[in-house]
Amino acid sequence: MATQAERAEHFLALHQSAAPLLMPNPWDLGSAKVLAALGFEALATTSVGYAATLGRLDGLVARDEAVAHAAAVVAAVDIPVSADFENCFVHEPSGVAETIELGIGAGLAGCSIEDWDGEAIYDVGLATERVAAAARSPTAALCSLSSRVGPRTTSTAGMTWPTRSPGCSVTRRQVQTCSSLRA
Repeated sequence: MATQAERAEHFLALHQSAAPLLMPNPWDLGSAKVLAALGFEALATTSVGYAATLGRLDGLVARDEAVAHAAAVVAAVDIPVSADFENCFVHEPSGVAETIELGIGAGLAGCSIEDWDGEAIYDVGLATERVAAAARSPTAALCSLSSRVGPRTTSTAGMTWPTRSPGCSVTRRQVQTCSSLRA
């Protein structure tokens, strides 16, 4: 079984390949195992899919539940797993960094940091602070972070923020869009 650091390195390498990274979204352990067995090189949890397995709507899963679910998916497969952590379950940048730390502790190779709270898009300044706080977290170099900072019309424009470590990728594109730029 690969270590978290090995999965993170592999995940970053998958984003730097010329071939698109196809990353399906398992909603439970069974679907994660099936998708890995089919040959996918990485997986990304789905907030709406996991919420549905609990009989809830998207956005109604608590942070601790999402982290535990991500840890279970990571333990079920031997390929990199990225998590859909919505807006990291908080508005404040320090809380985003804490969520990232919990995700890394769960074995994740990456995660997304959404730029909206379920009702409105964050101000670009706050959205940038949130991603920067995550990138500055002590173990951020062990995962690939992604965000769609800014208005929806510019959310696909690639941009990289400087980070403490060259191993951490922070982009304006969702990891699921198969694009990650090295900081």
